[in-house]
Amino acid sequence: MNKNTDLGLLILRIAVAGLMLLHGIAKIGNTSFIEGMLTEKGLPSFLSYGVYITEIVAPLLIIAGFRTRLSAAVFVFGALFAMFLAHSAQLFLINQNGGWELELLGLYISGGLTLFFTGGGKMAISSTNQWD
Repeated sequence: MNKNTDLGLLILRIAVAGLMLLHGIAKIGNTSFIEGMLTEKGLPSFLSYGVYITEIVAPLLIIAGFRTRLSAAVFVFGALFAMFLAHSAQLFLINQNGGWELELLGLYISGGLTLFFTGGGKMAISSTNQWD
């Protein structure tokens, strides 16, 4: 059986970015809870609009395969920011089923890091730039 790395990368791009995209779409017009968390931590509330870049724009670019490595870096930054801003209290907790409380964020981060280091593969809109 032959390996098809490019197909695997396409599946990874669609899975990881597609699932995050749903989180971003759900936040359209509703970032007040993020603003509250930011101001509570002493950060400016306008940073809440970054969720649109990290959860909508970056995932769309990853799915399309345009500047995948750069988009994945932005994606990972957003996931890490969410982890430490909203979920830091759960960082070392195990859920009732024995899994890590933040396993979904962990999968987003590891999938994003994988795409950062591999690029999007040949089944992408762009694959020749250093950030692809």
